[in-house]
Amino acid sequence: MPIKLIISCKELGLTCIPVALLIAGGVSVLYRKPNAAVQSIILHFAAGVVFSVVAVELLPDMIKIHKPIAIIAGFIMGIASMLLIKWYTAKLELKEAGNKGDQLLPWGMLTAIGIDILLDGLLLGIGFAAGAKEGMLLALALAMECLSLGLAISSSLLKLQMKGRKILLILMGLSVLFVMGAAIGFFVLHYTGDKVLEVVLSFGSAALLFLVTEELLVEAHEQKDSPFYTAAFFAGFLIFMILGIIV
Repeated sequence: MPIKLIISCKELGLTCIPVALLIAGGVSVLYRKPNAAVQSIILHFAAGVVFSVVAVELLPDMIKIHKPIAIIAGFIMGIASMLLIKWYTAKLELKEAGNKGDQLLPWGMLTAIGIDILLDGLLLGIGFAAGAKEGMLLALALAMECLSLGLAISSSLLKLQMKGRKILLILMGLSVLFVMGAAIGFFVLHYTGDKVLEVVLSFGSAALLFLVTEELLVEAHEQKDSPFYTAAFFAGFLIFMILGIIV
């Protein structure tokens, strides 16, 4: 096996950090179900972290590549895809709601989070391709986002009275997406042109902004809001922004 491939596999092993925290965050909620106030704080914090990912990690890279047409194309495709997914999943949820005994899944939220997780993996893989140090620091930064998303996912699914085993399977499926994204980012996107990377980043930015505005914050505001809940959003944004500066 070539030395480069051995090093690559070793670096990709660091993807276990975000994956472990994603599952740990979700499992912790299963053992101690949060009340409505804590759920709202978790969702606000997760929204702040995801929004910060767009501002700190994605937008600077998009501006640096400087291909406006690719940005417009990727962003339009991202928004169109998320609106189409939301429309389709709304129909699917209504269909499931009509079947007695079936547990209703928030397909729109899970799809958006799945895209988020996959994109995070892509970013981590690209970071490893740029250098071992950059990849390691990025893995630690993304681990915090995965932890908050794990908390948010389990909190949302517990509200639907979903069983712990099913929630764990969903978390494991999202973890697989993260690992797949990291592998694709390292072995494929690093060796493609800037135009392809620009489209991927702009598509992901649109999907993440959709996740924040149409899923996380909408669900968080189902509870009576308070300044403390809103502060959790800005705390998530600030913490990840500082980590992004350090990286």
